Order: sequence, then structure tokens, then C-alpha cells
Amino acid sequence: MSKFKALLVSEGADGTFEQRVVERDTTDLPAGDVLIRVQYSSLNYKDALSASGSRAVTRRYPHTPGIDAAGVVAESSVGEFAAGDEVIVTGYDLGMNTAGGFGQYIRVPAGWVIKRPKGLSLRESMLLGTAGLTAALCVDKLEQAGLNAAAGPVLVTGATGGVGSIAVSLLASLGYDVAASTGKEEQGDFLRELGARQVVSRSALQEGTEKPLLKEQWAGAVDTVGGEILFNVVKSLQRGASAACCGLTAGANFQASVLPFILRGVNLLGVDSVELPLVVKASMWDRLSVQWKLNDLERLVHEVGLDDLPQAIERILAGKLVGRVLVNLG
Repeated sequence: MSKFKALLVSEGADGTFEQRVVERDTTDLPAGDVLIRVQYSSLNYKDALSASGSRAVTRRYPHTPGIDAAGVVAESSVGEFAAGDEVIVTGYDLGMNTAGGFGQYIRVPAGWVIKRPKGLSLRESMLLGTAGLTAALCVDKLEQAGLNAAAGPVLVTGATGGVGSIAVSLLASLGYDVAASTGKEEQGDFLRELGARQVVSRSALQEGTEKPLLKEQWAGAVDTVGGEILFNVVKSLQRGASAACCGLTAGANFQASVLPFILRGVNLLGVDSVELPLVVKASMWDRLSVQWKLNDLERLVHEVGLDDLPQAIERILAGKLVGRVLVNLG
């Protein structure tokens, strides 16, 4: 039994939700195979939704969000893990309906846990977190569909966000000609520092929604926003090119036409980083620790503690955050 601090989200009698740092006990945690002392987490848009009372993410409150966690095994009832092992947990039900990484301890099934790759520190793993894993999965899917660095410009939408900023940096490091789209046009210098060769305004991508096809521009795309922007991107892919879709901040729906698919043979690729088999996640983490390791992640990151999280959550919901938020649990 250990006392620990956690961000707890509670629902008031008036239906509003309150976020506060409280002291909890490890006996409060759900049953599981592995008890982990969390050192780092990260803030994702899904965490902010959970922290603001979204029933689409979290069904029951009070609750501790945090879909990412990196730390040290404190107790284990399975042979795969022993006390002292450094481990990573991302996705599955962590931080959704299972107490998550915004607490100094989590208890989870062994099937959610991977050992830290040798090429990444615990801190580096959470500089990436689910956002980095998702960005890597998008790039991997595009390359499996035939994308290569000689094909032409690759578009990243929502490029100042967590997934978008890492996708820009990763694609640039792999030699791609990256076009970064954002509604935060004042962040153009930031995106160019990450490796973008051109910055495209969000408004430019919103033009032509009424048209069945747009001018061929992109050899590939990582779309983190969804909505009508996503289908405009699909309509402007080069012949045979693909867009990897992983987000919905601009909306979950769009008006679609079959014409880009049957006249240009383009592909829309869905990317999920939550319920992937653990072996697939582990393989991608290994790649991010060696062949695809990014050595400039610190410039993407704002570091906060538990007490600072409510303000960071407010900012990400308002669309004011740039890059990644690392949560240091001390």
C-alpha cells in the first residue's frame, strides 16, 4: 500500500467537471498484473476530452485521465516483468475507463505493457507518447502503400499539434519534402525549424469543398484533423497516392465522392494506435528508438507537473497549444 498524487476529475451535482490534484492510495487502483510507479506521461487531446467530462471517452467519474505512462515496475504478478523494470504503456483502456498516467501509480494488465526500448529513455518515450507512435504508424502505412522520398511533397495537416509536429519532424528526417498545414500561421517559423519546406494555411485547404476533384498536389498526406479538410486533401492527392487519417479535431464527418478513388486510384488509410496488438506497438517503439529516432524532440515540448495540468488542458481544448506537453510526475 502506497500513497500517491493524481489528477482526479469529478462530476459536480450541477453536471460540471472539476479537476484537482488529490492524494490516493494504490488500493484504490483497479486489479491488474503490473503496478507501475509512473515517472512521465503526456497530454493528448483525448486526455483533455476525458478531463472535461466527455462520455465518449470516459463513462464513469471520478476518474484519472492519461492515456500514456512511462515508469518503473513496483510489483508484478507475472513472469514477464519484475520490480525495477522500466516500461511504457500507451493506449488500450489506460486513461479512458482505467485510472491513467496522470497519477503517480497505475495498475494494468501485463498485455498492455512493453519494456522500454534500449534506445529511448523513459523521458524520451513520453516526449513521443501516443502522438509519436501515431505519427510513426501513419508514415509506416504510407510507405507500405508505396510512398518514397522521391515521390513529391507530403502534406501534414494540424501540423502544430502533437501528432502533426512529430510527423513533420519524422518525415523531414527521412528526407521527405514536407508541407505543413496549420491554422496558426504565426507558427510558420516553428514548422520550418522542424523541417517543413512550405507552410500551407488551413483556409487554403478549405477551398473547393464543393468540387469533386482538385488539382493534384500531394504525393502523400498525414491528416490529423478530419472533417471537410480531409476530403479536400484526398481530392488533391496525386494519382495513386495515399492519405493516412488519424484525427478528427475538425470533425468526424465529411461529404465524400467516389471520383478521386476511381479516377485517380487514391487511397484513404485509417490509422489506430489504441487497440493495436502489443507486438505491433513494440515493433514501432523499437523503430522510433533506432532507425527513426528523433534527436530534437525537446524543442517540441512544454514540460508541466500535475498542478499545471488543468491550465494545459484548458489550452489544448481551446486550440492554443503547440507541440507536445510532457507531464513530469516526479
